[in-house]
Amino acid sequence: MTIRGLRTATVAAAVALAVGAGAGMASAAGAAGTGAAGSCAPGTLKVTTTSAGSSQAGMNHAGTYLKVTNTGKSTCAINGYAGLALEGAGHTALKTTAHHGDTYFAKDPGAHQVTLKPGKSAFADLVWTHAGPSSAQAKYLQVSPTGGNSHSVVAFDNAVDGGELSVTAWSAKLPSAS
Repeated sequence: MTIRGLRTATVAAAVALAVGAGAGMASAAGAAGTGAAGSCAPGTLKVTTTSAGSSQAGMNHAGTYLKVTNTGKSTCAINGYAGLALEGAGHTALKTTAHHGDTYFAKDPGAHQVTLKPGKSAFADLVWTHAGPSSAQAKYLQVSPTGGNSHSVVAFDNAVDGGELSVTAWSAKLPSAS
């Protein structure tokens, strides 16, 4: 398979995950109503990972926060859960299953609209286990902030058991255990 073919397979995996996330987001958006801000346009969101000054490690669990920042010039909104896909060395697609809800370290705020002014960020807690015999060595993580085709690829050098990730919904503040 060519590098282009691998990239296409990786994007296809992200789209499959995003479609699952998008179904939940559509119903949540309808239930929440529409705010003054429109949906964030592709290319206006930058995704990074951050420890936010706290360690998320214990009982074979590890975690980080996903941070999505509005780099556009207009206020916009996101809703629900990020679409996720793991990549190995050379950006090869790895089997990925994303579980939405509470993580080992944080309560899920539930799907709701988060309005982002230019330069402002939203957060989600991302957790995985790493001690099982079926762990895959990921090198990168695709993150689709809105559950669509537009995604960012961030460095993510971690062993992930069975390709299973747990993630909370986007929130204007860091998700916490309380």
